[in-house]
Amino acid sequence: MRKARIQSEQVNAGKPASHDASVCLSNVSKSYGDKPAVIELSLELYGGEIFAFLGPNGAGKTTTLKITTGLLRADAGRVWVCGEDMSRRGRRAKQQIAYVPDQPFLYDKLTGREFIHFARDVYGVPTEVGEQRLAELIERLNMDSFLDQLAESYSHGMKQKVALAAAMIHAPRVLVVDEPIVGLDPRTIRVIKTIFREIADGGGTVFMCTHTLDVAEAVADRIGIINAGRLIALGTLEELRGMASAGGSLEDIFLHLTEEDGDGVPEPGET
Repeated sequence: MRKARIQSEQVNAGKPASHDASVCLSNVSKSYGDKPAVIELSLELYGGEIFAFLGPNGAGKTTTLKITTGLLRADAGRVWVCGEDMSRRGRRAKQQIAYVPDQPFLYDKLTGREFIHFARDVYGVPTEVGEQRLAELIERLNMDSFLDQLAESYSHGMKQKVALAAAMIHAPRVLVVDEPIVGLDPRTIRVIKTIFREIADGGGTVFMCTHTLDVAEAVADRIGIINAGRLIALGTLEELRGMASAGGSLEDIFLHLTEEDGDGVPEPGET
């Protein structure tokens, strides 16, 4: 079976290919020593969509997310977020982003509420606006029972909720999330899926990396599959079915494409 490799449009050195793209990666490459993690990746995401980024362990997913958010510098290539060049105007680009990693980091000696207030102040959100948003998030994510406890006492699920609330407190235009539902109960998973759709419906972009294929299948408008550092498929679920010449579930398509394309390359922190 022919490999389904999808390349987005090439991007000029000075500007993204599409001014409408909320996230634009142009020929991005990153290696750890002599191990390539991401290889000439070009990708555009748009306002109004939930984009699911899939791949085996070591495929380059987390590295791509960290490059997008400015936490890692690419060895080659360019990144734009909401039209801002990450390498030249990184602070302005990062003001448009929120990032929730797969292992959310909180300060142990702060309460969840204090941590969210800290994030609110870092982004310059007016106190009254921030408190209104927080009140809604407390109710929707069911955080009232633990929000005023020290973070050192939290379970993974509690940390995940607080990290997500802190990420959304400034109403980012681009929400980047790595394994957003790990450790969460079914009710919270449903709430988070609803929140992601609300962000997209409001014109924002959700860039989601996950191994939970049924969630990706249920909520994603478009899907990208990366393997061994290369983007091997990109499109809607129906488009991926056509590329893979396979019907059925996203799991079937994913396994077909990644088995055909070979094994990923392990990288530090990649899941």
